[in-house]
Amino acid sequence: MNAQPPAAAAGTIVLGGELLVSRLGFGAMRLTGKEIWGDPPDRAQAIAAVRRAVDLGVNLIDTADSYGPAVSENLIAEALYPYPDDLVVATKGGLVRPGPYRWERDGRPGHLRKACEDSLKRLRLEQIPLYQLHKPDPRVPFGESVGALADLQAEGKIRHIGISTVTVDQLLEAQRAAPIVSVQNRYSAVDGSSQGVLDLCTALGLAFIAWAPVKQTEANSAVAAIAGQRGASHYQVALAWLLAMSPVMLPIPGTASCAHVEANVAAAAFELTAEETAAITACVLRG
Repeated sequence: MNAQPPAAAAGTIVLGGELLVSRLGFGAMRLTGKEIWGDPPDRAQAIAAVRRAVDLGVNLIDTADSYGPAVSENLIAEALYPYPDDLVVATKGGLVRPGPYRWERDGRPGHLRKACEDSLKRLRLEQIPLYQLHKPDPRVPFGESVGALADLQAEGKIRHIGISTVTVDQLLEAQRAAPIVSVQNRYSAVDGSSQGVLDLCTALGLAFIAWAPVKQTEANSAVAAIAGQRGASHYQVALAWLLAMSPVMLPIPGTASCAHVEANVAAAAFELTAEETAAITACVLRG
């Protein structure tokens, strides 16, 4: 019998008033090669990892057309299609990859339309449940980029709209252009720079999808101490802290290892005391 706690132990959040997802997702960026470029070194292992996440109750898989590029989306379709009825596949457009070390923004409406349509084909979907603008393009008015997603939504190609790597002001601007259901920003026990955005998402009831949620979290001295005292990994402690920070928090740890998937999902049932949570937060505030 599988003793792993399901991802639903982290609680749930509703996207757009209709899509119920566990508050512990899976980030699919690592299902690629080195520097997020090309195929993974072990394709079978990568496929097994994303399937294991779904087996454990994860029902939000986050990816992007730029991961690979295209590799992550293709692999998700290979691993999971036909998709479970409750699975939300979220992808992003707005970054292009001229080379393995390059990430360039392209928020032009024409590019976003093509990017979305290409993602639909790779993911084998008629409609993308959550489509996100990957990063604002300073060369394009932000409202125009978000408006392009609103047009795609009106055409039925995407169901819900999210934005990523934004400021508070950009979130407010995006809301004037389209109905926004989620924000994906970097946030972790070593990076609280998006606290203002998280606070606004909490007030508005928008999902806050935390990327890079466990990167370098051992640098938080409280995380390291609690992990040692509790016999847990620093990843589990850091994820438990994130889940305690807000009811709209939705971390998306990523890996191509089944063992790491299982360890991450175990964090869904890992509870910190109020004192432990405060100690980690104090370290974040100190920077």
